[in-house]
Amino acid sequence: MENNENKSDAEEENKFKVIIIGAGMAGLSAAYHLAKNGFTNFKVLEARKRIGGRIIQIKMANERLELGANWIHGVLGNPVYELAMQNGLVDIMQIPKPHKVVAATEFGKQVPFAILHEIYEAYLCFLKRCEEYFLSQYLPPDGIDSVGDHIKLEISLYLDKYKDPQERHLRRLIFDCLLKRETCISGCDSMAEIDLLELGSYTELQGGNITLPGGYSTILDPITKDIPQGHILVDHPVNKISWNQNSNPYDTGNESDDSDRTVKDDSSPCHSRESSSEKNLSCNNVEVYCDNGKKFYADHVICTIPLGVLKHKAKSLFQPPLPDHKMEAIDKLLFGTVDKIYLEYERPFLNPNITEVLLLWEQDSSKGETDFSKIWFKKIYSFAKVSDTLLLGWVSGKEAEYMETLSKDVIIDTCTDILRRFLNDPFIPKPKNCVCTSWFSQPYTKGSYTSIAVGSSQIDIEYLAQPLYSKGNQEKPVLLFAGEHTHCNFYSTVHGAYLTGRTAAQILLNSDKPQEIVVDCDDTSDLSSWIQGICLE
Repeated sequence: MENNENKSDAEEENKFKVIIIGAGMAGLSAAYHLAKNGFTNFKVLEARKRIGGRIIQIKMANERLELGANWIHGVLGNPVYELAMQNGLVDIMQIPKPHKVVAATEFGKQVPFAILHEIYEAYLCFLKRCEEYFLSQYLPPDGIDSVGDHIKLEISLYLDKYKDPQERHLRRLIFDCLLKRETCISGCDSMAEIDLLELGSYTELQGGNITLPGGYSTILDPITKDIPQGHILVDHPVNKISWNQNSNPYDTGNESDDSDRTVKDDSSPCHSRESSSEKNLSCNNVEVYCDNGKKFYADHVICTIPLGVLKHKAKSLFQPPLPDHKMEAIDKLLFGTVDKIYLEYERPFLNPNITEVLLLWEQDSSKGETDFSKIWFKKIYSFAKVSDTLLLGWVSGKEAEYMETLSKDVIIDTCTDILRRFLNDPFIPKPKNCVCTSWFSQPYTKGSYTSIAVGSSQIDIEYLAQPLYSKGNQEKPVLLFAGEHTHCNFYSTVHGAYLTGRTAAQILLNSDKPQEIVVDCDDTSDLSSWIQGICLE
């Protein structure tokens, strides 16, 4: 009898109006906006032993290094930039350092800047034409359905005007380098994976890429300060979300007459509606199970689990299973891997005026090579200077996944050989330390960020974003989704994650009576209101 009472007390302690799964930017944004509006009957369950998700900072050589998100992409209408400005995280007096890029061949020869500039301008033009298909009525040439195929066609036509084989070859190497760089921007293995007609669906905000003096991770402080202490539980990996307790177990879900609502039939008598958001739970629509044996109950769940994890676990994670259109969307969208390689040196060795070295790898027979030990390093498109004694390299796709399996010594030796070869200097020292990211190997990300693969579209992102209802006459959804993968214009970005978390919170805060909802910090004009829920309403 006493055990039953203790069990009942424990269950009562774990009952909440809202459970938010994930303490990355989307989950923190949802919690922040709930708390700002006086709603505190929620809990955030985070799998890791820290908050931030794909925002994480380490110290190396007296520098703050971001292993995940690096830049605020755009200023105008960017809520993350506004949050940073409101909290004094942006140095508006900061003068950008001169950025001098050099391109070198495997034989240690530097390419004249005029040629590098010429090819870069041509490449930007090709990319712009790819983006224009999204809004234009024109169709690409037959058989061209990816960004990679279209740009390669443009490159071929462009190079035809150069009759000298050496001139043509050198320019092709620069184009190849820029395409590798684009895979890191897009988050894919090859630009042949990115759907041509959907490239323009990504909205680029004006203002360029902004870095914060204290590092991107400083944005976590202002967004967590209003979340009550104890409302975020770390080290709580979720392994099951039972989101429709009263449904027919044989019902796989159906679309209601309202296309924006996906419902499960429910004959439960529990239809009471509270007049206040803080009333005790009258019924629990959702049960959430954690790896540590804990079980939580809620009326609503906001799921911010990354797309990479959903690809691996969605079938076993949700009970009953998600509707078919959501599972298909999870499968069709791309969640690629982009990793960073930081190299720390005892002393400077790179020319003080040079900030980045582009690596123009020779084209060879390695295209059909499946042994990544022989080719993974050829995906590194450049080394950029973080400080005089710190370099940063980027690698994407299958090569990045392979790199994550290598020892630090192997990576140090490989990068040293690359720099000595391309800079034609056998005395370039070995770095004293090396830090590499491992986003694909991380069990709670399984990759870096979302892109629209060939054959998928914005519609798939909208399907992912659609909340689920357990009964047709339900006022508010039982299961909501947020994260960068659920914003159809700002996928792959932190501000996309922030906005979707905010939208999920607003859906649950809305009531029958008109009321003011706080969406951001006090005493500020909300420049991002024009993009709030741009595709999620």
